[in-house]
Amino acid sequence: MVKEIVYDDPELNEKAAPAKIKKRSRFVVLAIFLVIISLVVGMIGGIGGIVILSANNSELAKRIGLDGKSLTIPTTSTQKIIVEESNAIIDATNKVSPSVVSILTTQVYQDIFGRQYEASGAGTGFILTSDGLIITNRHVVEDQNSKYKVISADGVTYDAEIKSVDTINDFAVIKIDAKNLPVVELGNSIDLSVGQWVVAVGNALGKYQNTVTVGVISAKNRQVTATDSSGGNSESLEGLLQTDAAINPGNSGGPLVNLKGQVIGINTAVASDAQGIGFAIPIDSVRSAIDSIKETGRIIRPYLGVRYVSVTKDIATQNNLSLDYGALVIRGNSFGQSAVVSGSPADKAGIKENDVILEVNGERIDSDHGLVSLIQEYNVGDKVDLKIFSDGKEKTVSVTLEEAK
Repeated sequence: MVKEIVYDDPELNEKAAPAKIKKRSRFVVLAIFLVIISLVVGMIGGIGGIVILSANNSELAKRIGLDGKSLTIPTTSTQKIIVEESNAIIDATNKVSPSVVSILTTQVYQDIFGRQYEASGAGTGFILTSDGLIITNRHVVEDQNSKYKVISADGVTYDAEIKSVDTINDFAVIKIDAKNLPVVELGNSIDLSVGQWVVAVGNALGKYQNTVTVGVISAKNRQVTATDSSGGNSESLEGLLQTDAAINPGNSGGPLVNLKGQVIGINTAVASDAQGIGFAIPIDSVRSAIDSIKETGRIIRPYLGVRYVSVTKDIATQNNLSLDYGALVIRGNSFGQSAVVSGSPADKAGIKENDVILEVNGERIDSDHGLVSLIQEYNVGDKVDLKIFSDGKEKTVSVTLEEAK
């Protein structure tokens, strides 16, 4: 320990200062020397440890990237993954967005006093062909008395006409007079996996054109009963994709795409009493209709002609059924929605209200195989056998499928 010398006489302190400075300098030099020695020893020890590790545990050395000469320290890949996912979403959005259009509907009403007023609505669609065929939901364009306009992604407005409406699915095709339009690429919905990233694009709330939302496929083969905004009309939709990508009013008819920018679904419905639950029609379920509209200019679909609800344990309990699968033939909620369409293939085969259709050509109707999806595997004019449960007995009837009109 170096002790500082202090004198009572200031002159003696001044004389002693050089001695103090020398002693302090020696102390500082010694401290620096010790620090340097410590660092060198630490480095030698670390290198020695690495050499020992490299010599004695070659397998572990390989795992950490050590080849006996150098040490590779791996860095986290989290940032890289996030960047790659973001780039994929951006690329998918850039690919599909030019082909997404907004659909505006207007209709003039007259009240009891003769006064006229205009009502409007909005939806979304996407361009199928470069000459102006556009896919959307049926419920977006189902009013034959309304006028429809399409606004492209670059802001051009076109008059639109209804080309064809699918009576089986919530699916329709409209047409605008245009050329050289950017078109979407269709993917395969059968290849989708739960948890897979998807992107939805649409005219959110009817005023935020080409809004992009991101989520995942939450489930497949969902069945829902969809109603319009008034609650008057309802229909059963099955085989739907469930997603947590936000789907808002106005998004109906817009594309749901994978990270390749391919359309794998048509956004069609939301659960109004929940958050983050939306539904889309799988593109594979309307592919035959898309092909027929390209070839013939209209949608050609086989149909049976019944309204039904899929039988579950709850439905079976409510209706005192001894079966927990099949399709229960029932009338709709609205006035005039009969259980069996008059003159339809089902009507001709003698199917009636409260019958349960169990099988189509030996294929059982259940949560994974709905009646509509099974019927769509056949063509107009095909004859199929239906096993039904009627008046407490099972029987088989044959029907010849006709074109849905």
